Amino acid sequence: MNIQNSVALVTGANRGLGLAFARELLARGARKVYAAARDPSSVTLPGVVPVRLDVTQADQIEALAREAGDVTLLVNNAGIIRAGNLLEAGSLGAARAELETNYLGPLATSRAFAPILAANGGGAIINVLSVLSWVALPTTATYSASKAAAWALTNGLRSELRAQNTQVLGLHVGYIDTDMVRAIDAPKSAPEDVVRATLAALEAGQDEILADEISRSVKHGLSSERGVYLGAPAA
Repeated sequence: MNIQNSVALVTGANRGLGLAFARELLARGARKVYAAARDPSSVTLPGVVPVRLDVTQADQIEALAREAGDVTLLVNNAGIIRAGNLLEAGSLGAARAELETNYLGPLATSRAFAPILAANGGGAIINVLSVLSWVALPTTATYSASKAAAWALTNGLRSELRAQNTQVLGLHVGYIDTDMVRAIDAPKSAPEDVVRATLAALEAGQDEILADEISRSVKHGLSSERGVYLGAPAA
């Protein structure tokens, strides 16, 4: 898919990776960029069209699909993380919230916009996943479950939308230098670098992008004799 003259909808576009997507899409010649956020007044990037969207609210998704019938590229970026362990108090609430936003949200937006993409020639969907789609850390297991579901969703959409010529690109990446992981002390990728690599992969017709070294390493480790997702062996 070519970015030039495309019409993009980016969810969670008011900050972080979503803001970087919106900015780079404009720089690459997108004709229009709908920048979606729960509070559209929080979208301050010049040149975009701020729109209201909470991906957990079906009525807002349906309303936006009626408004934005010219979309050719959907970027499912909106996401949340609730740190904590699986067996501690509050984990069920965290899991439900993460699944609602990180899995059911992209499913709902993709369902709403798939017919629009088809009517506009096929277009593309980018799903922002994570290296945690493949592994679970002690304090991120509920988030990992939601991103694993989103990975499965991405693979399913790719299969179902192939007939209408819609490209589906899954983005796997480790920590990105955004507010979401500000408190985590670990190597982080610049959001601008991740976006540039992702859009290059989209224009090259790829189905998957591993945007940093950790995602490439973990993907390779999935097929090792002791898969990386099994964690360190017991002492």
